[in-house]
Amino acid sequence: MEFSQEVESKLTIKLRMLQNELPPFMREFFRANLESTSIRTRVGYAFDLRLFFEYLTSEYGIFQEKKVQEIKIEELELITPSVIDEFLEYITYYTKVNKLGKKVKYKNKEKGKSRKLASIRAMLKYFYKREKIKSNSGELVQTPKIYEKPIVRLETDEIVKLLDEVEFGKNLTGNRKKWHEHTKIRDLAIITLMLGTGMRVSECCGININDIDFNVNGVKITRKGGNQAILYFGNEVRNALVNYIDTRNEFKMKYENEEALFLSMKGTRITVRAIQYLVKKYSSLVTTLKNISPHKLRSTYGTELYNKTGDIYLVADVLGHKDVNTTRRHYAEMDDSRRRAAAKYIKLRDN
Repeated sequence: MEFSQEVESKLTIKLRMLQNELPPFMREFFRANLESTSIRTRVGYAFDLRLFFEYLTSEYGIFQEKKVQEIKIEELELITPSVIDEFLEYITYYTKVNKLGKKVKYKNKEKGKSRKLASIRAMLKYFYKREKIKSNSGELVQTPKIYEKPIVRLETDEIVKLLDEVEFGKNLTGNRKKWHEHTKIRDLAIITLMLGTGMRVSECCGININDIDFNVNGVKITRKGGNQAILYFGNEVRNALVNYIDTRNEFKMKYENEEALFLSMKGTRITVRAIQYLVKKYSSLVTTLKNISPHKLRSTYGTELYNKTGDIYLVADVLGHKDVNTTRRHYAEMDDSRRRAAAKYIKLRDN
């Protein structure tokens, strides 16, 4: 996604601070990834790799006499598959002293372990390909198995109830009711856009006002990794966006040249966390059995599109999945139901 200049600056400063806590040779790795990854991805790499190097110097014998910054690039060859396996086991549950001197407990499930393994692999692969090390042990480590959860999505009647709740706020109480009068048009535009295009919450936050083209009912977004795409929307989304843009200037502008489409009450670009909160706020009034997040709105769109078209490649393209197998895994459940339904059409003997 495209970040506002303020967010980009903060993340860049954070990355520089994190690099100071890593071995000096790691700066080459981050420079090499400058064009192919987003700043948020590089910050994520830095957090993961800092934890890994801290583990090596505090828990693993051959590195224990060193500080993280003293590790040499050739010593990466001492990292065997078993070292990485032990690290993944370690981060299942560990404690760490924070800046205030307090012990904080951390846990990682399979998804968190997979992400950290991906960061280690990216680092080792980079230095191996550039012949800075002679072996790449990361490729020999088995990825933790992530068990696919059933897709949680809104049914058609729940979509209607959610949009009604956002528009009218009948079940809101207290301060939520009060603030609803100020944000309902914006909130309806956000949720309608996400339900009508299947975009990621980060992609929604990154939209600038000039990225909307009502001549073609299209919106330009920036995907993970920096690739741009145009998503097209129907008249319901168009109407919600037009209504919001007409009132957008009522939000107090903190920055004179703020280009963001969706603004906070302070006039700055709305954040991922703010959208997560507003989705949860409204959806909790519609269903208590489902934990609806922005990603579940994306799943709802994908389900609707697949049910209408049966085209898994179209769904993968619109959702921005690089590998259609990712989409196929998510929607295999619907494929199975289609196959079951096919059995009803075949009659071998009339009774």
